[in-house]
Amino acid sequence: MNKTRVFYVEDDETLAILTTEALANEGYAIDHFNNGLDALNSFRKSHYDICLLDVMLPKMDGFELAKKIRENNHSIPIIFLTAKSLPEDKIEGLTIGGDDYLVKPFDMRELILKIDIFLNRRAKSPSLDELAIVTFGDFTFDYKNLSLQSEQISHTLTQKEGDLLRYFSSHRNKLVKRSDILEELWGRNDYFLGRSLDVFISRLRKYLSTDAKLKIENVHGVGFRFTVEE
Repeated sequence: MNKTRVFYVEDDETLAILTTEALANEGYAIDHFNNGLDALNSFRKSHYDICLLDVMLPKMDGFELAKKIRENNHSIPIIFLTAKSLPEDKIEGLTIGGDDYLVKPFDMRELILKIDIFLNRRAKSPSLDELAIVTFGDFTFDYKNLSLQSEQISHTLTQKEGDLLRYFSSHRNKLVKRSDILEELWGRNDYFLGRSLDVFISRLRKYLSTDAKLKIENVHGVGFRFTVEE
């Protein structure tokens, strides 16, 4: 059985050794890099199952590296490991394609738990509705290929955009709570993830704006409603 491959970028040598040893003891195969540029070159040539990225890296920082990774792979989980704890830093990391973050110094057991959660989610067999191509208004949405198309536009969505649009599509014309969306897409409800959710909703509204029959409405203090007029 092939080991899960972890793409790990960290320029702190001591932390890198400790983290690599801890993950190896859990049975993971780890490729470690100490700068963003060398890491990106390897990512483009190899297959990985999950990414662990420091933010403050030489040659290419972790945020820019994550953007480049997303150009090649829309669905691989990305966890930021960072000393940057300001709200705007966390929100930026999540909205450019990160799936989660841990602020240094972090508990190694928490990191391992997060890795396991993301890998278990990916390993689950997709249900039939996840594979289906659905339509609403003028649009055709192919979740499997993260494609949103109409006669006017064609978008390739990020994984989180696709997950969010699938959630709205399966709950169309229903009030959905903000907390339920966060729990479904990220596994927990907190302030930073909520701010990131708002960014993703703004993006979806922009994509869908060519069709007046489609609206993602705010329901103050509760959540959202994806309205599809027949």
